[in-house]
Amino acid sequence: VQLQASGGGLVQPGGSVRLSCAASGRNFSRSGMGWFRQTPGKEREFVAGINWSGGNTYYTDSVKGRCTISRDNAKKMGYLQMNSLKSEDTAVYYCAAGPGSNAYLDARLYAYWGQGTLVTVSS
Repeated sequence: VQLQASGGGLVQPGGSVRLSCAASGRNFSRSGMGWFRQTPGKEREFVAGINWSGGNTYYTDSVKGRCTISRDNAKKMGYLQMNSLKSEDTAVYYCAAGPGSNAYLDARLYAYWGQGTLVTVSS
């Protein structure tokens, strides 16, 4: 599975952004996926995860109620809708997938990673 994240940019506080993750390869539809973020000097942080079917989703506490993770297996796409953005949401966001079918909070359990897309929340 190869992943390509996109959709980042400069967003004002309180604004919204929709990140996309385009997948190639045959196994995406059977793979759990997650979104992580990283800022300089810090470890990659779990943001949200979704299992292979989309039936189970998970969020870190700081984004609950503000973010929605989703996927379209037919299109081999994953999404992260982020609303009410705060300055502390500024980070490089990465999508990850597989090989398992569940969503994992631990970045080490994902085998495939996109290249990252920068979200900057600033006025």
